[in-house]
Amino acid sequence: MQKTDPALTQSQQMVSVSFSSQMSREDEEMARSALSAFRAKEDEIEKRKMEVRERVKTQLGRVEEETRRLANIREELESMADPMRKEVSWVRKKIDSVNKELKPLGATVQKKEREYKEALDTFNEKNREKVQLLTKLMELVGESEKLRLKKLEELSMNITE
Repeated sequence: MQKTDPALTQSQQMVSVSFSSQMSREDEEMARSALSAFRAKEDEIEKRKMEVRERVKTQLGRVEEETRRLANIREELESMADPMRKEVSWVRKKIDSVNKELKPLGATVQKKEREYKEALDTFNEKNREKVQLLTKLMELVGESEKLRLKKLEELSMNITE
């Protein structure tokens, strides 16, 4: 085994300690510098976020105001467009209601008209038949009277003879 000199080891330790303390100071400074740069960037990012939020908030406020203004304009236009709109709407609803009632009534009227036409045709046919029968009856009565008159004449002649 080799013996090491205690004085040499101590001086190496000193150099090592001073070098490491020097290195750690540089490291600390770099870490602090990096940390402060990181914090500065974070602060800048946060600042920009806040600016963007404020701009968005401002824009939303403008949009809401414009929306209200446009709604008011629309209401004014609608009221100007037709001042009698409520009455017109009511009359249209009544017309629709009456039309709904008329549809089944129209169907009923057509059905009744068909029934009436059929009944009228039947009536006219029976009336023609009655006229024919009356004509026939008049002919028969006329013939019967002629025959009776003729018979009466014959009887009358028979009596006189």
